[in-house]
Amino acid sequence: MDWSKVQKWLVFFAGILCAILIADAVSNFIVNAAGITGWAKFVITFILYAGLFFAILYILEKLFHIEFFGFGRE
Repeated sequence: MDWSKVQKWLVFFAGILCAILIADAVSNFIVNAAGITGWAKFVITFILYAGLFFAILYILEKLFHIEFFGFGRE
């Protein structure tokens, strides 16, 4: 088994998981601190989460030279 391919996938999934956890925590913190409730909380949390998720992935790509969305480029 080629360890480099396994390592690439492990780094990929760890990066995605990291981005999910950070984006979720930060978006929930911001919305709760603002005191938003109801359907507006859901919409604003989702928009913040999506923006933060892709921003965090972009930052991780630039910091650690990981390619999340290379679509098979070698």
